[in-house]
Amino acid sequence: MHKLRSFSVAKLAQVFSRLSSRPKSTGERPSAPLGSRILTSPDDIFKHNMWDHVQWTEEDKENARQMAKENSCIQIPFEEQGKFDTEACQYWDKFYEMHQDKFFKNRKWLFLEFPELLSSGAKSQITNRSLDDQQASNHQPAVSSTDTETRHRQHNGPTNHHRCTETCNHQTESCQRAAQETNDATAIQTTFPGQHASFRILEVGCGVGNSVFPIVNSIKERDAFLYCCDFSSCAIQLVKDHPDYNDSVCHAFVHDICEEMASFPFPPQSLDVILAVFVLSSIHPERMQGVVNRLSKYLKHGGIFLFRDYGRYDFSQLRFKKGRCLSENFYTRGDGTCAYFFTKDEVHDLFSNAGLEEIQNLEDRRLQVNRGKKVAMHRVWMQSKYRKSYSPSPS
Repeated sequence: MHKLRSFSVAKLAQVFSRLSSRPKSTGERPSAPLGSRILTSPDDIFKHNMWDHVQWTEEDKENARQMAKENSCIQIPFEEQGKFDTEACQYWDKFYEMHQDKFFKNRKWLFLEFPELLSSGAKSQITNRSLDDQQASNHQPAVSSTDTETRHRQHNGPTNHHRCTETCNHQTESCQRAAQETNDATAIQTTFPGQHASFRILEVGCGVGNSVFPIVNSIKERDAFLYCCDFSSCAIQLVKDHPDYNDSVCHAFVHDICEEMASFPFPPQSLDVILAVFVLSSIHPERMQGVVNRLSKYLKHGGIFLFRDYGRYDFSQLRFKKGRCLSENFYTRGDGTCAYFFTKDEVHDLFSNAGLEEIQNLEDRRLQVNRGKKVAMHRVWMQSKYRKSYSPSPS
């Protein structure tokens, strides 16, 4: 059994004595709403199913590198690789036909990690509700709303810094923003779904709606609108058949974000938020930049691109068997769906090359525990937020 794939209790006692301190470098995850469960004693390892802020030793990193090198040493022949790109829609259709809406769970963490999904009037109410849900499932002490707000400010760093600047700077920025939004509004088409909403969200690769319905239920009667798309027609039909689907606040449609000429049912510069959760990893690495470039054109100036996906040397990468590798850090599963595993630098290049400014870009390292089988797994996820900057004011 590979060292990072599972641990004996004896091994855990050696490894987890190092996990009590939080990462100090800016490359690691800072204090965050869902990041407060720190393992301080190896005896507690099986008390919960997830531990936060897990630091890897150099030995852990080298073990992971060797495992990835080993499982990628045999690649799928080049002449057979094309089908995993050209037939991706068919593979995902088969996936959803088989699993329906039973494979993934609704993302209760969504608003805690991405409060930008909420218009300002809804943030405190939904954040508190999400905290209550999370605490109930985790059996943790209650966290005050003040602590949550403080953690959010620390979590996002410079994101909210402008709120603390001098009044004159704030007024100048407000004037620039108002002028830019007026220009954006002029460019927006007059007739499209959600045209009257003041706050618009797009989720790409929405699947069967595990983010859609938490969002839909949060934006009712809040002058907000959600667009959601997937290139699997089976997935979109499952979204539309869901009892919570409401076309007055949501428009679900089939769309291939890799298709360069495909148009969206809304105009450029009309979105406040774009959400991509475990989506870009399923796309061939050579297509990712074009996808992000095209999507970014639909953001308003000041709009935010929210991203969460697999990080390099995540457990799911290390468990691939030989012969499933398509290219470096890019694999196909037995059902034909694909997964790429990102680094921080790759994520930053992807979004900055599209003209977006970094708000947050971090590695979320956790320890996932199967308490029944007494197995612990290193999980690595990327979480990032990038903003479309305001155009400079006229001289």
